Order: sequence, then structure tokens, then C-alpha cells
Amino acid sequence: MNNRISGFKVVGNIHSRRWNGITADLTEVECAPSAGGYYIAADPRLFILLEAEGEGRPLLKMTADGAATPHDTGQRPISFVPAGMDLWVDVIGVRSMRHLDLHFDTQVILRRLGEDLDPKKLDDPHLLFNDPGIVALGELIAAECANPQPLHDLYGDGLAMALIIDAMKLGRSAPRRRNALAAWQLRRALDFIEANCLRGIRLEELAVLTGLSQSHFSRAFKASTGAAPHQWQMKMRIRRAQQMLLSEGNALSDIAAETGFSDQAHFTRIFRQVTGLPPAHWRKAQK
Repeated sequence: MNNRISGFKVVGNIHSRRWNGITADLTEVECAPSAGGYYIAADPRLFILLEAEGEGRPLLKMTADGAATPHDTGQRPISFVPAGMDLWVDVIGVRSMRHLDLHFDTQVILRRLGEDLDPKKLDDPHLLFNDPGIVALGELIAAECANPQPLHDLYGDGLAMALIIDAMKLGRSAPRRRNALAAWQLRRALDFIEANCLRGIRLEELAVLTGLSQSHFSRAFKASTGAAPHQWQMKMRIRRAQQMLLSEGNALSDIAAETGFSDQAHFTRIFRQVTGLPPAHWRKAQK
């Protein structure tokens, strides 16, 4: 973690517990009138403010650029901070506070939650919000961190995973065919193929995009769509070609070249396989 935060004095010890891919830190600090600064963390972090004491309504400001409006810490005590985010913090009217920080290893959490967690969720900040369920789980985890005789690791690990699932708003995945891609993997693959269909797409690119091996991705893609990745790409090229065929000024040879086919004969053969008609006949049928 890279941080330049000042005005905070830790009271007592930081109580830390580690579970499978998760580190929980319970910290109590005294705050100077001008406490604040910024930090960048290597791992995603969930911050839960459990208690704050001060004059009037203690306020907390968290933002990526330092320009946000301060919020009442009692109303918005939770923040999810993605890895690598430059976070600015200002504490206003707070004498002391007790907070829980959950840091988690991205790869371990993705492996544990599997297809239920779209990795993109870990890149989206969600600063200063309230959720009574998350706060309640945070209190239980804080009590376990402070416990001089902690319970079985499964207890704290289960609480921490429940909190992450709640914070990420993960529901049960819809039932899917055996070996098929998860919804987010299929969406990502289809969007990529459609955007890049006019060039050669390597299977490795699609596998990396979905976090799978090439063989696993190929099998799962076909189970999801009924077509191999290359066949799907040909369908996308033919869809582009159909749009061009609707314009009378486009010659078949030009369409073949612009949609990535080696020649007009190759284009005609694939077009007939996909649509059941040669390109010229298909164009006439649209009039």
C-alpha cells in the first residue's frame, strides 16, 4: 500500500485476522482536526466505519479526485475501494473512530466464487454507502478479530465471504448447461468477436478474456452457442456482409474483401452455408 495519510493515531493494537484470501484489520484511531490524505492499495478493500465520535455530525469524505462532498459518517459508513485506486480521504469533526478493513486477494476470491463473480465488479468503486446487513456482518467480524480466543477459522472465513457476497450483490447463478460459459464470460466473448470479426481472432485471446484454458473455452463456447468460435465469427462476418449487400453500389468482390474473406468464391461458399442462399440471390430476395 502507498499512502500519505496524516493526523491519525492508532489507539492500542490493530487486531488482524487472516482467512483464505482475506485479511481483516480492526483499528481504533484518534483523529486530529486536519486528519486525512490519500492512499493507493494493491488489493481491493472494503472499509466499514463501526463507530465515530466528534462534535455535531462527524463527516467523512472519500473520493478519487479529492473534490467530493463530505457525508455523515452515521448515514454512509461503507466504501468499496478497488485495487490501484487513488483514494483521497478527509475526516471532519471526528475525534476518534473504530473501523474494519477487509483486504482480499483478487485471484483467490475469483477462484472461490468462480463464475458467480464477474471480475469487472472488482474494478468498480462504491464509496460511502449504507447497508445494515453489511454493517451487522462487519460487527461480527470485528468481534472475532478482537476475541483473544478466536473461534474456528471457518467461522470468520464464512462471515467474511458472506460480507463480500453481500457487498458485491451476488445472487445465485441461473442454471446453465453442463460445461457452458457463465453469462458474463459468454457476453464478453460474443462482444469481442463481434467487434473484431473482420480480422483473425486467435483462440488464445478469447481464452484469456474469459479466464479459461483454450481447450476449456472452446468446449464451453460450443456448449453455450452450438457453434465453434470460428463458426460464430463467420456468422458475424456474414451479418456485416448482409448489411453491405443491401446497398446496390457494393460489388460482391468488394464485400468479400472488406469482410475478411480470401476471395469471392470463399465468401459465396460461407454465405450459402450460413443463410442457405448465395449472396446475389439473398440480395434479390430482400427487394
